[in-house]
Amino acid sequence: MTFEQIIADIKARKFKPVYLLMGDEPYYIDEITDMLVSTVLPEEEKDFNQTIRYGMETDVASVITMARSFPMMSDYQLIVIKEAQNLSKIEELEVYAKNPLHTTVLVLNYKNGTLDKRKKLYAEIDKNGIVFESKKIPEYKIPAFISSYMQQKGLTIDAKSAQMLSDYLGNDLSKLTNEIAKLLIAIPGGQTQITPNLIEENIGISKDFNNFELLKAVIEKNTFKVNQIADYFEKNPKNNPLIVTLVVLFNFFSNLMICYWAKNKTEQGIAAELGFRNPYQAKDYVAAIRNYNAFKCMEILSLLRTYDAKCKGVDNVSTPDGELLKELLYKITH
Repeated sequence: MTFEQIIADIKARKFKPVYLLMGDEPYYIDEITDMLVSTVLPEEEKDFNQTIRYGMETDVASVITMARSFPMMSDYQLIVIKEAQNLSKIEELEVYAKNPLHTTVLVLNYKNGTLDKRKKLYAEIDKNGIVFESKKIPEYKIPAFISSYMQQKGLTIDAKSAQMLSDYLGNDLSKLTNEIAKLLIAIPGGQTQITPNLIEENIGISKDFNNFELLKAVIEKNTFKVNQIADYFEKNPKNNPLIVTLVVLFNFFSNLMICYWAKNKTEQGIAAELGFRNPYQAKDYVAAIRNYNAFKCMEILSLLRTYDAKCKGVDNVSTPDGELLKELLYKITH
């Protein structure tokens, strides 16, 4: 089941007796757990029927004993085992998962990894409950996540603003949503659009000197603007790490390479080729095709791999990131 399906079922009070929430992205694990904690029991029943333990603080026998007990004057009891990856001999829970009590909702938060799918415990939970693997979202998909998240909040955000937040905050969803929460507090009453100005004023990201504007300048071969932004990045390396800029450029030129083989090189055709919902998202690729041929694009991808290695110390002893970026951008635009 998807995250959205699980949340919808919980809201509809369609509970499963066992939830195994595992994976490298804690955000979705915490969201599902919080939704269960706020939904399964009313506040007045939590003192007697809700138990939260950490994996290192308990053992399998205790968990099974708790799970097999019946709720007190309630339809359900809720048991949450946080950091279940630290629960010794967790595979022995198979005995309970094979025949779980349907008045118990047992939640296993298994973070920073996954339960061995070959184990019988995994198979029994998958059969009688819910197994959800929470995977890290690739950085190139973070702007889409931000747009979707804002939409859920009844807000809109333009592509530039979403990219600014993505570049600055990365793909740590917990950190990202916390910063967005602070941003939402600062929105003037009645405003529903997240703008670059709002982000600059409240988070401290420059609306004029960021990876979104740098990519736009590279696409247009606007060397003056490219050099301006490169100078700004060199003076503000903490907020503008080279590795993030390399990822942004690599993602764009990797997609651009696909565009040369598109039969229809209009915005509509390239959007279809790249799987974009809105043809407007393809306008930068149409512009880039005019300014960079396929051979140059291949050369740029090779350069990006080389400079990625250099910023990690390969064949580079002392050149700082700011100078590496300027070298790279000169070679890309000339």
